[in-house]
Amino acid sequence: MLKYTIKRLLLIIPTLLGVLFIVFAIMNFTPGNPGRQILGISAKQEQVDQLNHELGFDRPFFSRFFSYIGDLAQGDLGISYRTRQPFADEFFGKLPITLKLGTWGFVFSSIIGVSLGILSAVKQYSWTDTFSTLAAILFASIPAFFLGMVLIYLFGLQLGLLPTHGIDGWKSYVLPVATLTAGGSAAIMRLTRTTMLEAIRQDYIRTAKAKGCSNARMIWKHALKNAVLPVLTVMGTSFGSILGGAVICETVFSIPGLGTYVLTAIRSKDVPVVMSSTVFLAAFFCLVMVVVDLLYAVIDPRIRERVSR
Repeated sequence: MLKYTIKRLLLIIPTLLGVLFIVFAIMNFTPGNPGRQILGISAKQEQVDQLNHELGFDRPFFSRFFSYIGDLAQGDLGISYRTRQPFADEFFGKLPITLKLGTWGFVFSSIIGVSLGILSAVKQYSWTDTFSTLAAILFASIPAFFLGMVLIYLFGLQLGLLPTHGIDGWKSYVLPVATLTAGGSAAIMRLTRTTMLEAIRQDYIRTAKAKGCSNARMIWKHALKNAVLPVLTVMGTSFGSILGGAVICETVFSIPGLGTYVLTAIRSKDVPVVMSSTVFLAAFFCLVMVVVDLLYAVIDPRIRERVSR
């Protein structure tokens, strides 16, 4: 197991390098330059060129890319072009807000999605199953930004129950977390229902019923244990998607988290901020997927035996 874990962790390195190269290339080939974005359209071209030279933006593409990789290997995350502040100070100041949004969105979407999926499978073709399936399809089809604006209009402007922007107490998290939960729980619910239906139709479930196994034990002990592996994969990718969706939610709800920070950096061609943010988010997503793979081995003895060789 230890050898397998180390191998999976080492695979994160080439994955991060590939992601960094793609993001760096996109930032390089999109129109605009940081000098013009920082000084504005009224600045003279000589001033823009001078600032780009000071920032090192006028160097060749590969020279800048490998220079960034070298600095990253030494622990230097760079300095923001726009604010001239170290990236680490700004990033870790905003990270807790985004992590709190993403974590609560993931927890609620997992609980709701798995619970409704199991309930729909056990009560197939009932009104509960029909309602849950229709709700999952509806929320999976609605873009997060649109759902967020609908919630702002209903609960913020019309009813006046919840704040519509910023972070000021736990109430400010309700609408953003609800927005993140809706889409995430829909995907988890649909897959849980499908895998549970496949599991409860297997021969070993019929055998358990014939031996007098209770419905609760049959569902939680036998069916769910064999149906949970695909659900774990979706939950892992859902966590990454929810963190990505937090960027949209933070923009819609004017929350000063990583979303607003990264979007501002993209607009201003702040390459060090975009690249270093990509490193952390991509590494976090890769670590989540490693944890999912290890959970596979914990749950399924066949996988545990294979990875332990």
